[in-house]
Amino acid sequence: MDKLRILSRIKELYLESNINIINYLRELDERKQNSIEDIMISYDFQAGTYVDDYKKHPYLKEEFCSYLVKVIDGLGQFSSLLEIGVGEGTTLGPLLLALKTKPDMSYGFDISWSRIKYAKNFLNELKLDNINLFVGDLFCAPLKDNSIDIVYTVHSIEPNGGKEKEALIELYRIANKYLILLEPSFEFASEAARDRMLSHGYVTKLYSTIKELGYNVIEHRLFDVSANPLNPTGLIIIEKGFNSQVSNPLCCPITKADILNKNNAYFSKESLLAYPIIDGIPCLLTQNAIVASKFLD
Repeated sequence: MDKLRILSRIKELYLESNINIINYLRELDERKQNSIEDIMISYDFQAGTYVDDYKKHPYLKEEFCSYLVKVIDGLGQFSSLLEIGVGEGTTLGPLLLALKTKPDMSYGFDISWSRIKYAKNFLNELKLDNINLFVGDLFCAPLKDNSIDIVYTVHSIEPNGGKEKEALIELYRIANKYLILLEPSFEFASEAARDRMLSHGYVTKLYSTIKELGYNVIEHRLFDVSANPLNPTGLIIIEKGFNSQVSNPLCCPITKADILNKNNAYFSKESLLAYPIIDGIPCLLTQNAIVASKFLD
């Protein structure tokens, strides 16, 4: 089913009954796993709710970030930081304010354009700069190999049950020094929590897949704060230990070639693909690619 044809109907259902959009879309196709399209549509309709929640209860996110600060500050020197699935910036913003060691440049991407729009406004309100936000897909990220010192996630791999290996390989590719995962912990969950994770199509095999891939895990435990006991947050820190110096990490998501910002688009001379910038937000999904061989003529 082409779900983009029924967005108006989905909006009506969401506003009328606050349905779980991901579950609704998955059930339409009688699937057990969530698709990228399901996730993108669901998150886009939710845009704005996370900023609202933060402003109502800022101490909840600030407590979470205070423990994440301890984790990151304990890893030593780094110059770049990336949040995968940055959402509306409600983790990245408080985190940057609290970090003792400030990165020279921070990055965040999300599959939802609307969430990035809210993130830009929220981070501007916090008077934070040196942050590059864009639309991207964690399975085909528009970032070069070993380009970001510390890469972290906060329940952003969560809805991609069954795709743990693909997600981990891609995030590890990007990371230069460390990959930090704050994701649902099947290992530390109760039976009720495990049943819930399975019913929602959440990841359940992150740790076992990491061990299978042979990555160097230096810490694995239940995180200090979990918003929902039926969705406990686990902490996994993977050390990669590279020391690459990448000044311009953004790239074409398809070919990983350099891209340049010109005429309200990002363009790759090598791949001959252009990616639009809408309202100041780069759209760097593979499906956003436009064949533009004469772009520079």
